[in-house]
Amino acid sequence: MTARRVPISNSIERGWRNRAQGLSDLSQGDPLFPPTRGLLGAGDQLEPMQPIDHLAHRFQGHAEGGCELRRGAVTRLRNPVEKRRGRPAVDSRAITVGGNLTQAAEGPDMADIIHDSFSFTDLPLQRGGALPQVTLAFVARGRLAPGGRNAILVTHGYTSGPRMIEPGAGSSEGAWSTLVGPGAPIDTDRYFVVCCNMLGSSFGSTNATSIDPRSGKRYGSKFPKITVTDIVTAQKRLLEHLGVTHLRAVVGPSYGGFQAFQWAVTFPDFIGGIAPVVTSPLPPRSNRIEELLKWFDKDPNWNGGDYYDAGGVRQTLTALRVDTLTRYGRAASLSDRFPDPAARDAELRRVAAAWADVFDANSLFILGDAMDTYDVAKDYARIKVPVLYVLSRTDMLFPPSLAPGVIGGLRAAGVEAEYVEIDSEHGHLASGADATKWAPALREFIARLEARDG
Repeated sequence: MTARRVPISNSIERGWRNRAQGLSDLSQGDPLFPPTRGLLGAGDQLEPMQPIDHLAHRFQGHAEGGCELRRGAVTRLRNPVEKRRGRPAVDSRAITVGGNLTQAAEGPDMADIIHDSFSFTDLPLQRGGALPQVTLAFVARGRLAPGGRNAILVTHGYTSGPRMIEPGAGSSEGAWSTLVGPGAPIDTDRYFVVCCNMLGSSFGSTNATSIDPRSGKRYGSKFPKITVTDIVTAQKRLLEHLGVTHLRAVVGPSYGGFQAFQWAVTFPDFIGGIAPVVTSPLPPRSNRIEELLKWFDKDPNWNGGDYYDAGGVRQTLTALRVDTLTRYGRAASLSDRFPDPAARDAELRRVAAAWADVFDANSLFILGDAMDTYDVAKDYARIKVPVLYVLSRTDMLFPPSLAPGVIGGLRAAGVEAEYVEIDSEHGHLASGADATKWAPALREFIARLEARDG
């Protein structure tokens, strides 16, 4: 691994203090949140994006303490499983079938994976009201130590789910298996690793398709407005149920980075550090809901979001997905496998339709609306833990030009903050597609947190 320092300007007014300036780089369109680009999360494209050569951005000026840009191959170090005594550990060498934990088929990668869910009652919501019943689906790997302090939470993106920490997951977020596993930077031989499906998302957690126990009907358009704070508060309930008393770190890309930042503000005493990746302390400025409605209002089944008894909106959701994947080079990336244009278009539609089969359109609105109140920049002073902030050199959604203001603002608030830039041509997907380029920095960061926590 090699590393060099990239100077970061201390001029806060060029960063987050002047939000219009700091967010102007995000106005070109949004692959994560659908306003002008459709839907694409940090983990939704199987093949790498095409190179984005015109964003070879570099910082100039002087930074307080500087900023490290790290490049190089990952060094894999396998650590022995620690033998522990005390209360029974949460054993990840099992999976859940029909709600019951069962032994997983043994294998080098899949034997340490739990799929499960947790339900609880009465979640008060920041914007008023409460959810009377909440279910959170999750994937877990590793083993929780006595005392419950060796856990790491990985947070997923807008349209993806908790399987991002599994090896071989069918998305570029699945490349996080380079980052999560035995001997990886997020080492499942040492840590109990949990990835929870967000409240409001579509992979097993409570969302608009769930039954409201007060009415006996699906929530649909009546699903309450939630915030990113509500999402992480629900996650904390899950972790406490699992016996976690302290998180070594919260790590996540894109919308997962929103959650990491929010954890540091809402529960600063529960965590040791955060690594928000290809993300920011504020969401991109856009008319997310209006742009989504342009697609769905034309669907005769939409019915304001109450479409479950009207045949659904799968056709529109598929068309939206095709548009997104086309805009972001998916068709071009398929050209080697499908040289015939008709076959390539058919494959693109197949991929889009498969996603539309499992993702509920209302989740786009629920999670998109939750971003409207997300703002960690105003609460930097509440952050008490180290921050590893990671961006991609070619990311158009969260470009490196954001780093001076973010790092400057954090340091001005007394936060220990480090910046790492992924030298990647894969834009917003770099955290998975080029995981080995920033894996050493993540490994070192977690090692420092472990040394600090003891």
